[in-house]
Amino acid sequence: MTHPPVPAPGAAHRPIQVGERAARALVSEFARDGGPKSGLLLDALAGSAALGAAIDALLAEDRLTVVADGPESARALRDHVALHGQWVAHRVTILEDLGEAQPADVVMFAQPLTGTAEEACDRLDALATLVSPGGVLCVVVPATTLPNGAVDEVERQAAAHGVGSDLVLRNIPPVRVHRLRYTSADPSLARRLSPQDRTSSVPLTQSMHIDSSGVAAAGIALGLTALAKASRPKSRLWLLPALAAVPVVAFFRDPQREVPSDDAAIVAASDGKVLSVEHLRDERFGEAELLRIAVFLSVLDVHVNRAPVAGKVIDHFVEDGGFAAAMKPEAEHNVASYTVLETARGTVIVAQRTGLIARRIVQRAPIGSLLAKGERFGMIRFGSRTDVYLPADRAAAVVSPGDRVAAGSTVIARWVAEEPGSADEG
Repeated sequence: MTHPPVPAPGAAHRPIQVGERAARALVSEFARDGGPKSGLLLDALAGSAALGAAIDALLAEDRLTVVADGPESARALRDHVALHGQWVAHRVTILEDLGEAQPADVVMFAQPLTGTAEEACDRLDALATLVSPGGVLCVVVPATTLPNGAVDEVERQAAAHGVGSDLVLRNIPPVRVHRLRYTSADPSLARRLSPQDRTSSVPLTQSMHIDSSGVAAAGIALGLTALAKASRPKSRLWLLPALAAVPVVAFFRDPQREVPSDDAAIVAASDGKVLSVEHLRDERFGEAELLRIAVFLSVLDVHVNRAPVAGKVIDHFVEDGGFAAAMKPEAEHNVASYTVLETARGTVIVAQRTGLIARRIVQRAPIGSLLAKGERFGMIRFGSRTDVYLPADRAAAVVSPGDRVAAGSTVIARWVAEEPGSADEG
């Protein structure tokens, strides 16, 4: 099978290194797929972080193809793979000619894309032919706000085909990793996925991270501290922003969660207290009856939102409204962001609602992306409310008003049993 040639990155691309953290982001789509799956890694060097991350992501039934940049590179890659033993060597194929490569579920280009917009467009077009239907293309670009042809072209295609991106600041220089899906994916594939990690969040401990929004907010607070200290050294005014940095960081905490593996379990979309469990109809989502579970988040709760089920994002829209206190009935008409998921059991909707203090909703799951159950997809700042809408004839609530729940780990409902032979959906 032949493919259009992928232009070689050239010497001008080499100074931008893909470090360990960027490499993990590059292969994250490959790593989180429970498989069996196929991966295609292009332009990786022996001993590179990208190759190491791809090998680490291999599972028993997976296959990884690495296309070398010439015969000498191929020999070095084979020697390097051999050092990992027969288990890895059996699952990794080294090719010298791109024309021999077969389409793969995940295609990863190991060198950052640079150059003109036209060159980047040609390269992306060639890479897209190597992606299996529903598969993902993962590419790296420099993280810059300055005019840049390649970056601008990738951003343009990401706006139409992007299913996620990561800003990796801990790289020299910082880079952004984009995941592109050019053809529609089957929603059932989401069940094979583990939750996507956000490499832009900052780990404090093994079990606790700080969302990147919190890092930026804390940085502003500390900057104001330094400015106040420098401008008025005899004043204690600097204490105000310094002390504010602590609760700001605490608000943006993002703990690791153990997601239930039970396919029938539906998990909470947010931390907080259950406000209501009710059956209703909403013409925006069809005529069928829905089960809605509403959860109130106080300013002390974790505000990172997670997918209650595995599914495909098929719609996202925002409706205007007010800013009533989130625990009051009037909050029903607050500004809200709706993320609509397609699953084998029917449509599931998550509404992120603003509150009296919360005025900022963050939604990070583009239409077309696949979300694993318990995967982070956004957050609300500061007190707020989330509603999960489920098909009333297929789901039964297991929580009651007043119960405390934790996003991604507390089971709030369960899919009801179906006839033998029907598919489960987690």
